[in-house]
Amino acid sequence: MAEYSVVQAGDPVLRRRASEVPLQEIGAEPMSRLIQRMWATLAEVPGVGLAAPQIGESSRVIVVQDLAKYHETIPADHLIERERSTIEPYVLINPEISPVGDARRTFFEGCLSVRGYVAAVDRHLEVDLSFVDPEGQEHRTRIRGWHARILQHEVDHLDGRLYVDRMNPRTFCAQEEFSIYAAMAVEDAIRKLAEPGAE
Repeated sequence: MAEYSVVQAGDPVLRRRASEVPLQEIGAEPMSRLIQRMWATLAEVPGVGLAAPQIGESSRVIVVQDLAKYHETIPADHLIERERSTIEPYVLINPEISPVGDARRTFFEGCLSVRGYVAAVDRHLEVDLSFVDPEGQEHRTRIRGWHARILQHEVDHLDGRLYVDRMNPRTFCAQEEFSIYAAMAVEDAIRKLAEPGAE
């Protein structure tokens, strides 16, 4: 595997539950190298999140970011609808999430490990999050909107799940085809993909 390549669907590492990181390994050189490689890979791809299994390492580590430059070509109404705002880069070790309330939202997602495709995925709007940072400090917080969606997607990777396990299968779509639907309201895009003959 090339240094900055992303493991693709079909590799067994993406279907295993990743191992907890022992506390004594947090801050040690091997963990620091893993985190550096994850950031370097994400910069090459690029993307908003990456889980260690996506680079072939079965460890419960994810990196997350949603840089302002990623928003420059997204219509303002789409950012508002998705509750999407800038996320400064950070690292989560042994993250745990739990849903808050019953509110859910459906939006289209892609995945660096399912290259070239997108689909509509229903996820919780808000989650409680706990994790340990690379300095060994524990954090607990509540996250909502697009940030919560990213976390759910990445924690799924740590549990051996891909977004295709949760998607509306009728909306599974090649990215080049999705350009036809990208500017539509999400509900309209889902309807046209799922029921192409319907008005």
